[in-house]
Amino acid sequence: MKPKLEACNISYSYHSLEGETPALSDISFAVKAGEFLAVVGPSGCGKSTLLSLLSGLLMPAEGTVLLDGIPIRDSGSNIGYMLQKDHLFEWRTIYGNAALGLEIQKKLDQESRKHLKEMLASYGLAGFEQARPSELSGGMRQRVALIRTLALKPDLLLLDEPFSALDYQTRLSVCDDISNIIRSTKKTAILITHDLSEAISVADRILVLSARPARLKAVIPIEFPASSQSPLGRRNTPEFSIYFNQVWEMLQE
Repeated sequence: MKPKLEACNISYSYHSLEGETPALSDISFAVKAGEFLAVVGPSGCGKSTLLSLLSGLLMPAEGTVLLDGIPIRDSGSNIGYMLQKDHLFEWRTIYGNAALGLEIQKKLDQESRKHLKEMLASYGLAGFEQARPSELSGGMRQRVALIRTLALKPDLLLLDEPFSALDYQTRLSVCDDISNIIRSTKKTAILITHDLSEAISVADRILVLSARPARLKAVIPIEFPASSQSPLGRRNTPEFSIYFNQVWEMLQE
C-alpha cells in the first residue's frame, strides 16, 4: 500500500545577512493512511520547521515531500493545521468560528452546516453554538479549533503542540478527547510535541530527532494492549514507563 505521506531526504536551512543556519538534514520517513505519528526532539531542533515543510508552507532545500505519491505543492490535497493557540475570534460565535474555514473556501452549504452542528454536539459543545470564545474553557476552545479544522475534511492533520497552552489537568483531558476524535475519524495525523508522555500516550510511532540541524535518530513503534488504547489508559500500563525511558535515553545521547 502506498504511504499517505513521504518525506524523502529533506533538508532545510534558514538564510539571513549573518549567513546560513541549517535546520533539518537528510530526513526520510513515511506515514501510512490512518496512522498517528508523533515527533519529539530537543528544544529548537526544527520540529515546527519540519511541520511547515510537510504542509507545503516551506519548500525543502533538498529532497521531496509527497502526499499520496504526488509532490505536496501539486497534490491539491486538503491539509489541516492545528496550532498551539486556538486563534478564535471573540467577535464571532462558537458556531461562526467553527465555520470560518468553510466560509473562506466557500463550502458552507446546507450539508456542511448539518455536519458542523453534528460535530459540535458530538464533541461536547451542544448549547454553546451562540456563545463567545471568552465564555468557554481552554479545553472547549481547543475542541472548537479542532472542529474548525476537521470541518474541511482534511486528508492530513498536522498538530503543532496544540495542548501546550493548557494547564496540566486540562491538557490530559483534552489530549485524551482530541486523540479519540482523530482516531474515530481515521485521520492521518502528525503531532509535534516536547512532552514525551503525550507522544507515547497518543502515537502509533514516534520519530526522535537530534539537536539542530535535526536528523532522524530513531523511529520507535508504540504498541499497547487492546484494552489500553486511550491516552489515559496507556499512561496506566507497565509499557508506558518502558517507552518513556527508551525515548528519554535517545534524546540524551
